[in-house]
Amino acid sequence: MSESPRPANRLAMESSPYLRQHAHNPVDWYPWGAEAFEKARREDKPLFLSIGYSACHWCHVMERESFENEEIAAVLNEHWVAVKVDREERPDVDDVYMSAVQTMVGRGGWPLSAFLFPDGRPFFGGTYFPAEDRHGRSGFRTILLKLAEAWRERRDELAKGADEVVAEVERANGITERTGREPLSAATGSVLTATLKRTFDARHGGFGGAPKFPPHLALEWLLLKGAEGDSIARSMALKTLDEMALGGIHDHLAGGFHRYSTDERWLLPHFEKMLTDNAQLLSLYARAFVLTGRDLYWRTARGIGDWLLGEMRGEEGGFFAATDADSEGEEGRYFVWAEAEVREVAGEDAALFASAYRVRAEGNFHDESTGRATGLNVLHLVAELAPEEEVRLAAVRARLLERRRRRVPPATDDKRIAGWNALAVSGLAVASSILGEPRYLDAARDCARFLLSRMRDPEGRLLRTWKDGEAKILAFLEDEAYFALALLDLADVEPDEGEARRWATEARRAVTSLRRRFSRPGVAGFTFTGEGHEPLLVRTRDLFDKAIPSAPGAAARALARLARRDGDAALAAEAREAVEEVSGLMERAPHGTESWHLAWEELRTGGLLRETPPGPAAAVGTPEASRDEPEGAEEEAASGPVRVSANLSTDRVAPGEMLEGRIVVELSEGWSLTGPKPLSVDAWGGPDLRCTAVQLPPRGTVRHEDGTTEPGYERRVEVSLVFDVRPGAAGGEHPVAVSLRYRACGGGTCLPERALALTVPVLVLSR
Repeated sequence: MSESPRPANRLAMESSPYLRQHAHNPVDWYPWGAEAFEKARREDKPLFLSIGYSACHWCHVMERESFENEEIAAVLNEHWVAVKVDREERPDVDDVYMSAVQTMVGRGGWPLSAFLFPDGRPFFGGTYFPAEDRHGRSGFRTILLKLAEAWRERRDELAKGADEVVAEVERANGITERTGREPLSAATGSVLTATLKRTFDARHGGFGGAPKFPPHLALEWLLLKGAEGDSIARSMALKTLDEMALGGIHDHLAGGFHRYSTDERWLLPHFEKMLTDNAQLLSLYARAFVLTGRDLYWRTARGIGDWLLGEMRGEEGGFFAATDADSEGEEGRYFVWAEAEVREVAGEDAALFASAYRVRAEGNFHDESTGRATGLNVLHLVAELAPEEEVRLAAVRARLLERRRRRVPPATDDKRIAGWNALAVSGLAVASSILGEPRYLDAARDCARFLLSRMRDPEGRLLRTWKDGEAKILAFLEDEAYFALALLDLADVEPDEGEARRWATEARRAVTSLRRRFSRPGVAGFTFTGEGHEPLLVRTRDLFDKAIPSAPGAAARALARLARRDGDAALAAEAREAVEEVSGLMERAPHGTESWHLAWEELRTGGLLRETPPGPAAAVGTPEASRDEPEGAEEEAASGPVRVSANLSTDRVAPGEMLEGRIVVELSEGWSLTGPKPLSVDAWGGPDLRCTAVQLPPRGTVRHEDGTTEPGYERRVEVSLVFDVRPGAAGGEHPVAVSLRYRACGGGTCLPERALALTVPVLVLSR
């Protein structure tokens, strides 16, 4: 970067904070539009399309390495027409070229780099490219020169490949041909549940390995099934929510969550904070609190809500899109801590805080690209704080937050995005009713009114973005669908009957608009773009859930919700047609189509449709226990004032599945478990039945007869266990052993520490 500011390029005239970040690059950038494509045709040049967003760390890296590089900029300006797109403003452009790049190289991400013919056909693509060649990989400068040469000398070859890519993207968006139809029934969702159980990370929560993103819709599904009686689904959801809340992906000082974790343990985050993630997680943690009554979920939900209202709400109305990962040119600089600074701020509680939040002199934060230890720390917990620890350390967290606010903060992308704000309305509305927070309901109302009054065009159509007093770009399907769902959520929790009717009326208008603008003649369901949008290379469908729900999946769910509310059988039938069109996809790729499954559940339980008679789909999945007390193997033992029972969710299980257990400790009147470690639990089942999770409830406060208090348990204690059955487990009976150690006190005396062992048989089925 030069010492003096460079002259501004065309991006200086744009409203997008992301585009403005590039306004002084030496690259001769064009925004997306006819001018760039006309220049490419006139000068017979290919286009370089770069897509990103303001909070994207690797977008910043590529800018520093390549777009600020004078030599690379000169190559771009000589041989290419360079176009920059904010994916948050133009998700339609991003969707088309993300699909194309994934077709070409098998993966995608941001920054997205695509190389195009002047008519928009892509002939090469990728994501982040380093500036120079390294480790046998061509750098960005080399790629630009080689592709420019191919453009001059092998254009026909490039055109043939581009045509194949376009054809594949078109096929991928031709629903009926690629998905087929499967019978829809009560068993349809069992495919999704079984898939989530099979791919669940029982040790750390979530699904799959690193990197890990919050699985919003999977968690919503599992919480729903858990509330219906599926104890394993419940355990999976809560385990994931626990690990995220305790991990470094959670901002323990200001509240809210970072974008994702670079490791499997939820420890080392990418530090951007997105409105979309936090809006969805707010309602999830609130729902988990309803299901369990645990303080961890209440505090986490409150933290998200307070962060949204305190740091992400604009004075004019609505919520900002995101905050950046980088500050002062370094990823995470604002959020990480040296041990010495933590000890200075924490004072007399320094040792307790450092132990609880895993603060080390050598640091725990490693640079993602190099793996180098930084000597800095990401705050995270290994276990939930005891009540007395929470009280002491809350004051330390407040002081650390005050200290952190003196640093240079990450940039905030303060544009308002209609669909993302709608997600915030839903999250706040749900949380307000569960947490009893009128502030959240007021904020949800205000945001909905902002969308209705400030983000519409003269014809009354919803617009996509608002920035600096100007709303622009016709709303896409996700905006309309999320807004319809948000208005229905508001109507459900609104105590004022007149206001509730108003929100419901606006929801009907939103549903009417999306049905009119985004439907295709003769085809069920909806497309991502619709009436009034720029025609692109391909008209995409956006069938799969990503960080946000699939737009047509959300639209089907909105139709189902409204049909249920109004008793509208015709609308329900339309929603069913939309779901049926992708039923084959739901069967083959259940994890990734959660929004469609949720839409079907809405229809199935709404009382308006008859289910398809059970067919082959009804046999998919594993039978589930439907009661609080699982039907399975049980064992009981007693020792003095302590009675212990152990049970498993089922007495038979297949290889590769999960098995949930529960230990219940019941204490006689006046007795409690106390001490430094009032209760410890171990469980094992041999090499084929590995115990992957033991979850004890948080300790309460026990008051003794002499007036003293200490942490411990009273009356009844429930411990959750999860066992992972090895895929190659041998068939036959396997004993599951559980051992407990505890110290019981009562009547002014404490018994010696005791050990108790139980064995519960379980039958592993032969494959």
